[in-house]
Amino acid sequence: MVIDLSFDGPVALLTWRDGENRINEDSLGELHRHLDDLEGRDGPLAVVLTGEGKFFSNGLDLPRYDNDLSRLGPILSELHRTVARLLVFPAYTVGALNGHTFAGGALLSCALDYRVMRADRGFWCMNETDIGLALDDKLATILLNRLPRATAIDAMLTARRFTGPMAREAGIVEEVAEEADLVTRALEVARAMTEKDRRIVAAHKRLVQREACARLGYPIED
Repeated sequence: MVIDLSFDGPVALLTWRDGENRINEDSLGELHRHLDDLEGRDGPLAVVLTGEGKFFSNGLDLPRYDNDLSRLGPILSELHRTVARLLVFPAYTVGALNGHTFAGGALLSCALDYRVMRADRGFWCMNETDIGLALDDKLATILLNRLPRATAIDAMLTARRFTGPMAREAGIVEEVAEEADLVTRALEVARAMTEKDRRIVAAHKRLVQREACARLGYPIED
């Protein structure tokens, strides 16, 4: 599992380089190690998360669990925890959705403060109705917390594959960009936010995400 950390000035760029960038204990563990490092740094900071090649993330690593849905409990709990942590991470976060953003990958994108999606290729999709995996109330909370309600319901019921322009129109992402400009634009958005007071950004995140984090099973301590 490889998630590279590099810096563009005060912006941390996390680049997931593992083919389909599947979500499992290893990938989430690597992400948390980087978040631990970044959270411990003082001074201006914003974070960009992106992938490489065809995928931002193709969701849960079902082959690792032999496609046995009964074995997914621990990794789903870890996904809940990861999303809750990202929702209140004490720096502004931006997703550069470079390719397919499916299921668990789509949920991770909903934990970020701002999303830029590739305009010409790649889909954002909650495909659980196609693969026979029902969302639990915590996973549904992630969608309903971040997306327009009609969009969240449509995504859950239809497994619609949203292109970049469709995702922007539906309120899933804030911007689209051509492939060559995607990460550059995400870095620009993030860099502008490094000028903000991180303490206030963190306080406001905790304020607005308190209910969502509690529903995910990770209540914010006062």
